[in-house]
Amino acid sequence: MSSIDIETQLLTAEQLATASVDGPCELIEGRVHRMSPAGRRHGEVAGRIHRLLVLHDADGAVLSAETGYRLARDPDTVRAPDVAFVSEATLERSRQADEPYFPCAPDLAVEVLSPNDAWAEIERKVRDYLTAGGRAVWIVDPARETVTVCTPAGRTELSGRDEIDGGEAVPGFRAQARSFFA
Repeated sequence: MSSIDIETQLLTAEQLATASVDGPCELIEGRVHRMSPAGRRHGEVAGRIHRLLVLHDADGAVLSAETGYRLARDPDTVRAPDVAFVSEATLERSRQADEPYFPCAPDLAVEVLSPNDAWAEIERKVRDYLTAGGRAVWIVDPARETVTVCTPAGRTELSGRDEIDGGEAVPGFRAQARSFFA
């Protein structure tokens, strides 16, 4: 994709999908934002959450990091949560779309915090997912061992033996917050 300068020009989701970008990135309002590779603790926590969601065996799919979800158009925003759950209904909608990324938010987006994450950027991600129709976002903080559950109705911070409920995003899912970090 030599005719487009990804550093200065606004891109569409389709252009991002064919661009040569080094390393993981997201598209935010048409601009490429590169991300550093995740650290060890980040990867361990994301892996535990992924496993717990897979073991729950809900109708749908658990997807891992770097899967893109187009959350907005003109300018385009494509986010890539650390872990996501997509219901069968959302999967079916995406199969019918002729797009390189999911044409909507995942039902559940999980963002595992890294030491260098700015809280304003995390809040923006939560807003992007929920505005695009996501049912829940879990903000997972390995340093504090907390999980903040964000839904359109509000947010709740959980830790230790507090129970995380999948709600409408992952019906029937239940786990103690500490199981994400053990």
